Amino acid sequence: MDLADFRKEYSARGLTRADMNGDPVAQFSEWFAQATEMKLHEPNAMTLATVDETGMPYQRTVLLKYFDSSGFVFFTNYSSRKARQMAENPRVSLLFPWITLERQVIIQGSVEKISTAESLKYFTSRPRESQIGAWVSNQSEVITSRKFLMQKLAEVREKLGHGEIPLPSFWGGYRIVPQSVEFWQGGPARLHDRFLYRKTGGQWEIERLSP
Repeated sequence: MDLADFRKEYSARGLTRADMNGDPVAQFSEWFAQATEMKLHEPNAMTLATVDETGMPYQRTVLLKYFDSSGFVFFTNYSSRKARQMAENPRVSLLFPWITLERQVIIQGSVEKISTAESLKYFTSRPRESQIGAWVSNQSEVITSRKFLMQKLAEVREKLGHGEIPLPSFWGGYRIVPQSVEFWQGGPARLHDRFLYRKTGGQWEIERLSP
């Protein structure tokens, strides 16, 4: 299929240095609020890129659950493929593709596990079925069929009963500590606006990049 003519001209919304907050997390917070106000579908969905031991990159969509000046947090199974890859190589990248707003944000940094207390706080806020689901899935492992998965779900429900569901020891959160953050705004004639924040000596420097 030839997609050469499959194109869209971006608006003249534009982005200037004067628009940019000196703190990339504050700038991200502003853009995230705008994405939420525009009712984008799951604005917290982000592509997480990791690399395996051979140098092969992997990508998947995960959900950002909270962020602050310390970094960007998501949750997963500690035995999953991405978790194993992050244990080998903690350097990762995140992409927020806010296409409707003609924007994207790319975050590069290092990943670290959050504390058990932080993971427990989030885990107890999840719906009960999501809590049970964390116990059911041996994430990324090969299974024979969906029937097998549903049988395991029934077994876990029976075992846990109606009481409080404990935090699995193999499940929790990761924080991506940003080292660089790029804000991309689509522009006409493919002359997009790009601003890159890089941390140098504990301070954030901002540079405009050519589209």
